[in-house]
Amino acid sequence: MKTLWTRTERSRQAMLTLLVILAIWEACVRAIGIREFLLPAPTKILAQFLSQPGYLLLQSLDTLRTTLYGFALALVLGVAAAIGIVYSRFLDRTLYSLLVALNAVPKVALAPLFVIWMGTGVMPKVAIAMLIAIFPILIDTVLGLRSTDPDMLDMARVNHASRAKTLWKIRFPNALPSLFAGMKVGISFALVGTIVGEFVAGEAGLGHVILVAQGSFDTSTVFVALALLCLLGVLLFKAIEVAEARYLVWHASQRGMPDMAGVSA
Repeated sequence: MKTLWTRTERSRQAMLTLLVILAIWEACVRAIGIREFLLPAPTKILAQFLSQPGYLLLQSLDTLRTTLYGFALALVLGVAAAIGIVYSRFLDRTLYSLLVALNAVPKVALAPLFVIWMGTGVMPKVAIAMLIAIFPILIDTVLGLRSTDPDMLDMARVNHASRAKTLWKIRFPNALPSLFAGMKVGISFALVGTIVGEFVAGEAGLGHVILVAQGSFDTSTVFVALALLCLLGVLLFKAIEVAEARYLVWHASQRGMPDMAGVSA
């Protein structure tokens, strides 16, 4: 209950801070008289959204769908690759180094190649989202799998546990906190990758909305798309947090912090 109250209080504080920022933004735009195509007021942005909510929500759903596809693919491939790297010295020396080198390449530079190889449909966007999201999932999962208590692994060997049982019963549960940490970063990266794909090859989605609006200096629509992207990012991140709280009830990160006022020196 204390943890739930703390999270609710944080949400209230965040909403209050956001409202204060929007109020200051509105007041400054009106007081200074900034032209709308440079920086529209929050009320203008809201009015722009209300003028075409169906269209904008449809584009948001397209972006959300592509992001989830890319993230799911990154999760499956990232976890599978992490298991292979932990259990295979060959993959550790080859695949791991290759992925580290690939991560250093700017993904925007790779986007045109995906368009050439896959066309301008949804596939290049999913591929870019997956490519950007997979690295933090892979790295954190490898870290979690390798952080298993050696005594527990020795006990599994003494009891003649198979590699599969050791992975499923010992290594994987131990790696879950690290995996969820990587998923939190990965879901945000997947959204970034989707927007990159929509910029390069998109015919729909919020990235496409931003490009079209930018071409006509429709700054209000650009800000609406950015606001919707922020909302999607928060919702996706919170969804991972909900899953983490559901499956990591036993972990210290999900327990309420002790009341320091009641702890005597």
